[in-house]
Amino acid sequence: MSTQILLWSGFAVLITVMITLDLGVFNKKSHAVSFREALTWTLVWVALALAFNAGILHYLGPTKALEFLTGYLIEESLSVDNLFVFILIFSYFQVSRTYQPKILKWGIIGALVMRALFIFIGIELFERFHWMIYLFGGLLVVTGIRMAFGGEEKIEPEKNLLVRLTRKFVPITKRIYGDRFFIRRKGVLAATPLLLTLLVVESSDVIFAIDSIPAILAVTRDPFIVYTSNVFAIMGLRSLFYLLSSVMEMFAYLKLGVSFILAFVGAKMLLSSIYHIPIYFSLGVIVGALAISIITSITFSAKQQPTSKRK
Repeated sequence: MSTQILLWSGFAVLITVMITLDLGVFNKKSHAVSFREALTWTLVWVALALAFNAGILHYLGPTKALEFLTGYLIEESLSVDNLFVFILIFSYFQVSRTYQPKILKWGIIGALVMRALFIFIGIELFERFHWMIYLFGGLLVVTGIRMAFGGEEKIEPEKNLLVRLTRKFVPITKRIYGDRFFIRRKGVLAATPLLLTLLVVESSDVIFAIDSIPAILAVTRDPFIVYTSNVFAIMGLRSLFYLLSSVMEMFAYLKLGVSFILAFVGAKMLLSSIYHIPIYFSLGVIVGALAISIITSITFSAKQQPTSKRK
């Protein structure tokens, strides 16, 4: 018990300090994030995740460390796929790169709270109702298949429930006023399109969590491992977005890799009563799927570039 308290306390202090530095000090003012800045913060968050995993290895042993790494990779791979959706959302609302970081900052803070709620509810459901593991397992398999054979991502913000409710009760300005979510116009408080953008981003994260949380719960039901791996992946999402946003077309086959991971994890849940797939095998499958999809994407992208130039 003392080890768990120590780890939870260390994690809370580390994340609080890093959130303050990342979102409250270095990125306090709205600005367009450069490639160099995005790369630096991406490496910082990856390094912190690996260092934290080393601490888990030391205090909790190799099994817990493998569970953390597997959960982290699952969440990171799903997050990369979700970046495509964020690009579409920003494009729809015509949000410039200067104001995107503020939306992602508040989106991340909201995601940390929602993921904690979803994780503990998910663990409680799995513990109370064993059949839920088959329900979520089937859901992940279906989601993986639909992702692999579905069409292009589509967003329809005007059909979003939060957007519709906000439009019904709060006046919305037609244009963006700097990085402000609200302005006072003629004595009336009105929301700007940035608030609607944030609501769509937060709503999207709820949908993403329906996939990612069950996927990690298939690896472990230890709330410490599940939540910490989620948090480290989410905290690196903001910088990763700017690192990859300009080269997303190079990862055309990443979606297939992510869909395979979802289907594999779903199958693992469905087979849990018959055969327990070892954690090291799951980690190998996930790493292999990501590596193959990334290498394939880069290879085909490199082959297509000369063709497009000739045209």
